Amino acid sequence: MSHAPPLGALLRQYAAGSALACDPVDQGLLNRGYRLRTTRGRYFLKHHFDPETAAPEAIARQHRATQRLAALGVPVAPPFPARDGRTVAVVGGHAYALHPWIEGRHRHGSQLTAAQCGRLGALLGVVHASLERVMPLQGRAGTERGARADGGVRGDARAPETPPHQAHPPHPPVGRIAPALCHAPARAGGARTEKPPAGHPAADAPDADAGPVDAGADPATTFALIDDLLARVRRHRPADSFDELARHRLLERRALLEQHVGRRPPHSGPVGWVHGDFHPFNLLYRGDAPAAIVDWDRLGVKPRAEEAVRAAAIFFVRPAGTLDLPKVRAYARAYRRTAGATPSELAAAVHRVWWERLNDFWMLRWHYERGDTRADPQFPAASALVVWWTREYDAVCDAFAG
Repeated sequence: MSHAPPLGALLRQYAAGSALACDPVDQGLLNRGYRLRTTRGRYFLKHHFDPETAAPEAIARQHRATQRLAALGVPVAPPFPARDGRTVAVVGGHAYALHPWIEGRHRHGSQLTAAQCGRLGALLGVVHASLERVMPLQGRAGTERGARADGGVRGDARAPETPPHQAHPPHPPVGRIAPALCHAPARAGGARTEKPPAGHPAADAPDADAGPVDAGADPATTFALIDDLLARVRRHRPADSFDELARHRLLERRALLEQHVGRRPPHSGPVGWVHGDFHPFNLLYRGDAPAAIVDWDRLGVKPRAEEAVRAAAIFFVRPAGTLDLPKVRAYARAYRRTAGATPSELAAAVHRVWWERLNDFWMLRWHYERGDTRADPQFPAASALVVWWTREYDAVCDAFAG
């Protein structure tokens, strides 16, 4: 088995018995997972190897978050502690964590009723509200102005090393423009306090007052990227149907961006701790009920409402690249209710995520710069979505904020 984990050394750190079987789950885009069966039960063994998220201290922060959420009744799967009490086991320079094995299945939005879509939106709202409760920010939490890199805000959203947050694994592991832009007001906050001691929930909080304001992707950079990708498409031999679609979408996107270049969003909305990668393959259902939100690798401080919009654009996208707007509406209303988000926050988030999609080409960069084709199956629908979204901007905004 390729990339076989060092089971002997790992299990000696846990009271989990001896290994009987260890099978890889279908591999995602960031880390590796294994279905582990031992003399004491079944587990999910996670190998954290993505350099952007695999620092032990970052993994430990994710674990603390899920432990606190579990205590509030949020459906998560916190890791088991090792014999020394730690939840991150480092063997041979690699970080691992042992989680309970959760039986369940992944469900796309097309498999959900309107009531279940509302339940999904309510769940994400509860996650955001609960994270705000158990991991409070230091200082004022108003805009992206204080979300430091260690809190999870990406400095270059189009860097190809890892996909942005609309991505999901191509092979899911089962069992485990017309209206004016509305801006949400910055939320009031208290005075700056001293850093709390380690172990206190606020000890994980980045300072919410420092750092640059993210004004959205720079179209000048995007135009240069489009030119570079077009050149790579022309050089690719032998040319295939993917090259043809890529060329069409790049030219189409350049024309759209030229038409809407003046609509770059000026700043983000209210930020807080978010899951960072909320999509169908990171949510397990048991029957009709969510059983566990998994894969918290992208936990960070980011605009909350944007995660809600980004997630909906994955759950409810149709194969032709349109959104199921009635389901989006049920989802968004429930999210606003449980998260305490205003319609104007969602409208602003719709605009920012639309702009993000208009300027984003991570799938093509993986294909042409890295020769990595794992995300290719997502490209037809994802690339069509932003075209449809631009045309139906009013309807999309109304579904989220109406």
